[in-house]
Amino acid sequence: MHIFDPQRLLGLYRPAPGSHKGQNGKVLLIGGSKLFHAASLWPLTVASRICDMVFYASVPENNALVSRAKEEFRNGIVIPRSHIKDYIQEADSILIGPGLPRESGEQPGDDDTKYLTEHLLSTYTDKKWVIDGGSLQTINPEVLRLLKTMPILTPHHGEFETLIKNTDKDFKSEAQNLDVQDQVANFAQKFRCVVLLKGREDVVFSPEESCSIRGGNAGMTKGGTGDVLAGLVASLYTKNDAFLSASAASYINKKAGERLAEKMGIYFNASDLADEIPLVMNELL
Repeated sequence: MHIFDPQRLLGLYRPAPGSHKGQNGKVLLIGGSKLFHAASLWPLTVASRICDMVFYASVPENNALVSRAKEEFRNGIVIPRSHIKDYIQEADSILIGPGLPRESGEQPGDDDTKYLTEHLLSTYTDKKWVIDGGSLQTINPEVLRLLKTMPILTPHHGEFETLIKNTDKDFKSEAQNLDVQDQVANFAQKFRCVVLLKGREDVVFSPEESCSIRGGNAGMTKGGTGDVLAGLVASLYTKNDAFLSASAASYINKKAGERLAEKMGIYFNASDLADEIPLVMNELL
């Protein structure tokens, strides 16, 4: 597996000088819960600084928080969960899962993460999906086969183990005899997706190619940094292909963590990381 070449960053989409609002990416974020209220706000912070338009759908408590912060998200639209379907078609990419509850409800419904995720994926099969957090931990991977556009999955190692557990018995049996990277490679092939496996060294696999991304530091183990990365992936995916979006996001995210470490050591949080990413992108792109 080769190491990600930073020169590939030059292939990322950049807004044209004469472009207008809405032409440079629209993201829909579906996430957050009463328990995990901040998890969906970090990707919102990143997306609002990269894309032209951000649609945000969460539980009422989270929507209220964002509504009070509208001075920051001037191009964002806060929508109730019941109106998600009105905005899905307009979005260029959709991030689902950050902060969604891991446990299923007693009855399937819009507040049930597994039902919500699988229903939306199977209904809007032509959309660009980025799947993270609670959605990763609850879905049956077979739903990915329905998608016509390659989805991006952003698990850490524990979430990837859960994905493997939710596959059929033949795939689970085969995976037992493979190392983690081979498991990821097989998963990407079987379900026609891009997997960004997060860790000290990130690895990204698509059915056609793979790469590793080194760097970062211990400050990036803090809660919320994975949500920041998911927001960056979804933002890039509005205008770029799936593999480049995932690998470039990983590289930029780690560089942002390294820049913070130069100034603050390992004593930074997810909000600091979200603020640093645009500065790093401005230097690298």
